[in-house]
Amino acid sequence: MKSSTDGNAASAPPPPGPADTPDSLAVPAKPSRAGDLKVRVLSALVMAPVVLGAVWIGGWVFHALIAFGSVVAVSEWTSIVPSARRLPARIMAAVGILVAVMAQIAAGPAAGLGAAAAFAVLTAIVGGGADRNLLGFGVLYVAVGMAGLMWLRDLPESGLSLFLFVLIAIWATDIGAYAAGRSIGGPKLAPRISPKKTWAGLIGGMASSALFGWLVALAFGAARPDIALAVGAAVAVVGQAGDLFESAIKRRYNVKDSGQLIPGHGGILDRIDGLLAAAPVLALFHAAVGSVLSWW
Repeated sequence: MKSSTDGNAASAPPPPGPADTPDSLAVPAKPSRAGDLKVRVLSALVMAPVVLGAVWIGGWVFHALIAFGSVVAVSEWTSIVPSARRLPARIMAAVGILVAVMAQIAAGPAAGLGAAAAFAVLTAIVGGGADRNLLGFGVLYVAVGMAGLMWLRDLPESGLSLFLFVLIAIWATDIGAYAAGRSIGGPKLAPRISPKKTWAGLIGGMASSALFGWLVALAFGAARPDIALAVGAAVAVVGQAGDLFESAIKRRYNVKDSGQLIPGHGGILDRIDGLLAAAPVLALFHAAVGSVLSWW
């Protein structure tokens, strides 16, 4: 293209049309919420049968799912928290999680958590950096959550029902919190950590979790569905705390999603942060007072 200074001003090109508008003048396209929702729904429809099928079958199939999810989750953690040597830290963390899962299968949760604690220290040392302690903590964080999930599912008689109880309660919490938060709004729950969360959302999540927890208890013939109602509400609070914890870590390092593994949903950590907090709490509750209350 020639400029008007070279004697060809009369033949200057016409103003740019829609097809050749410069990038600097183009109006950026807004992301389609409907398209994003479609991707999220399709991802859920693909993943849910796989997860529920492995949970239903139990045994080595379920353990393989736990091992896979644990490795991905701890790898995402090492991507969020900076380190001096990311790849060695990621490998050490992944190996540590696998050792922890195998140790729990062979000798119980105490052995698994002991292995995880050792590898948390090794990951911090290998990874280095100013936040090495938080980097290593991720191994223990994921291991504790997965230990709770495995312990619940591996219970001889009530394992399947209790696992489904906490899984569905957390799902119901997310749905109820989203619905109540969007429709009611109101004061923010933790504006510095997660600006979109509201107190109305928390209450809606608690109500939804209590209701669906109660329905699961009825479906599996629990001895005290009324206690399951209260436990469901408590699970929602713990799950939301787990969600806020992961949000705080991501906000600290200016990270939006823990990963991109699940289209429309982000990473594994983004999907299981509530479970990682709620599962060990429910496991401890059931182990400590479950037989006394005879609630399940």
